[in-house]
Amino acid sequence: MTSARPGVRRKTIGQIFGIPLLTALLSAVGLVSALVGDGIWDSVSWGMLLIPILLCGYCLRQAQK
Repeated sequence: MTSARPGVRRKTIGQIFGIPLLTALLSAVGLVSALVGDGIWDSVSWGMLLIPILLCGYCLRQAQK
């Protein structure tokens, strides 16, 4: 039998999966825009695909502190 520890708050599905879903959505938009065309689409794809890389770098820096 499991019991909740005092002072520990449960997280909702949105709190658990919100950031990963947003990252996946931005990556998908970046990949599709890279396939769609040239010009502005190239800029959109670079921007969207750069966000997950920056997010990983941020998380790695936070883990080192």
